[in-house]
Amino acid sequence: MKTSLLLSFHRITLILIVCFIFYVLWNLKGKTGGMRDQTLDYFFSRSFITRMDAAEVSWSHAANSRSRLAEALTGGTPFQVSSSRPVQSSVNRPTGSAELLGPSLMIEADIVMRGRDPKEPIMAHPPDTDSDITLREWLERVKEYGKGIKLDFKSMEAVSTSLVLLQEVLTEPYRPVWINADIFSGPGGQIGPLEHHTFLSVVTHLPSHTVLSLGWTTGWTAGTDNPGYSWDMVHMMEKICRDLKHPVTFPVRAALLAKSFSQLAWLLKQSDRYTLTVWTGHSDEFSLQDLLPYRDEFATSRIYFDLPDSLRARISSAQ
Repeated sequence: MKTSLLLSFHRITLILIVCFIFYVLWNLKGKTGGMRDQTLDYFFSRSFITRMDAAEVSWSHAANSRSRLAEALTGGTPFQVSSSRPVQSSVNRPTGSAELLGPSLMIEADIVMRGRDPKEPIMAHPPDTDSDITLREWLERVKEYGKGIKLDFKSMEAVSTSLVLLQEVLTEPYRPVWINADIFSGPGGQIGPLEHHTFLSVVTHLPSHTVLSLGWTTGWTAGTDNPGYSWDMVHMMEKICRDLKHPVTFPVRAALLAKSFSQLAWLLKQSDRYTLTVWTGHSDEFSLQDLLPYRDEFATSRIYFDLPDSLRARISSAQ
């Protein structure tokens, strides 16, 4: 009798262990398979954010020099926003009074190949072709801090060499690493995107926790009827992302969101691996109310807001 009870207990224990493992694996994968985004898990586990809310993640931009990187790593950086605008009014950047931001959790920088010898990846945004810091130096500096990084590629020339350096220097398995490129033409886009098949053939060899930030080239003009993201645009994007094993975030322009809710909501619902990252151009105008429908429709972990801190705080507190 005791032997029978002991065997039953062992069977139940084994079943519970298997169920737990299945539950963990299921939560690590999206509906279509692959790894879900672990960025918030990383920051929350280190008490950098207080809840699993992507609006709590702060950003530094264009950390393409030694001084800009030092500011992003160790303290506040000047960021021009208007501090007196009401919630309903447009948000303009960088015009307005300076607001001092706290240390950022995600550091964004641009990568190009140096335009002279020695040819190597450097931190610069076109049309710049030189910099006072190489990608290797940049990564060596970043690895001393618990920050996440977003590397933005504007051409294919530097991608392969840069990703080799990334895996050689930044070896922590859980640090948030986002690889960004515009791979399709989007609303008002004037600059040609990277060829998506070529780009994906390189980046899909990265570790499975790496976030692929895949976007559209866009444009925005004040005083005109700017179109939103079309059904064709989101369908093409989803078609090439559905079989990826990495988490994917779609960087979307805040000023275009009001006209794109149905399309982007559909895209986000296709996989638990997908998130949105809302960003704004220097002179774009939009209302906070343009963003709130997305906040209401989806879990707070699904939409990042790469926006001024004052606006992120209002988004985070909006009910």
